[in-house]
Amino acid sequence: MSSETADESEVSDTYEVVVVGGGPGGLTTALYTTRLNHDTALIDRGGGRAAMMVDTHNVIGVPEETSGNEFLSTAKDQLDYYGTDLYQDFVTDVAHSDEDGVQFEVETAGGEQFLTESVVFSTGFSDGHPDPPLPRTGKGLHYCLHCDGYMFRDESVYVMGHDEGAAHVAMILLNFTDDVDLLLREEEPQWSDETDELVRAHPIDLIDTEIDSMFKEDDGWLGGFEFEDGTVREYKGGFAMYGSNYNNDLADALGCELNDDGNIIVDEDGKTNVDGVYAVGDITPGGNQIPIAMGKGAKAGISLHMEMREFPKSLDELETAQAPQATADDD
Repeated sequence: MSSETADESEVSDTYEVVVVGGGPGGLTTALYTTRLNHDTALIDRGGGRAAMMVDTHNVIGVPEETSGNEFLSTAKDQLDYYGTDLYQDFVTDVAHSDEDGVQFEVETAGGEQFLTESVVFSTGFSDGHPDPPLPRTGKGLHYCLHCDGYMFRDESVYVMGHDEGAAHVAMILLNFTDDVDLLLREEEPQWSDETDELVRAHPIDLIDTEIDSMFKEDDGWLGGFEFEDGTVREYKGGFAMYGSNYNNDLADALGCELNDDGNIIVDEDGKTNVDGVYAVGDITPGGNQIPIAMGKGAKAGISLHMEMREFPKSLDELETAQAPQATADDD
């Protein structure tokens, strides 16, 4: 039952699983745990990286023209159908609980409080954004080469940035087009000497000058940029490479181990170093793709089921449960 339509008194605040974040990984985990008969709540503040998608790419069975919001909305409708409790709220704290039978207490900005046996973080990350002028995200400004490189085949394309990632994305784009510019925007390159030699050896134009303005096509897509030195360059679109800000504060405060990039470290099933805590999707190491996040979510959901299910029991457990209980008359 969705919390948006349920009376407060009808919604339990104790769950076997609470999923924090409504990206593709968290949604998939909640789908699995719910369908595997575990009381599950999903708390999502809304927005996120997937919601920004104008079109959905690389998800088999999902039409390209499906927007990110449509994709996520359909997933939540599925969860609601199967019985996941959905809350649109922002989680402010996750802490170990002193209550019997539960491990964690989850609090939200809306004043809700949940007790749960297990927590799943699907909190993702935010891309670092360059300063304007910029085209609209999804119509000339992009962040995922594996998602959107295909649309720039044989087109003029830019990469904004000045670190190792920007240099390597610019070189990779040459597999799609031979017209690639690397826009430094008056920033000094931060890549290594080896990368500097390599990127300058590729057929890539490095543009030092800052952008003065941009112009668009009639359909709203980027047309190109005018630079402060007066030059004009036309682009179909391009990629901004300014790092990632991982939403790991809750997991860090709970004691989850992080790597140097800020990802939550997990095993192959999504388990963290904290008992009862899982993480899935872009907050974990690996490729930032919807199908990858969904796969991680599925594995975590199955692992949670294996941890929580009551049956099968061992023979010793069954015999103990079936043994007659001693009474005062037996003494």
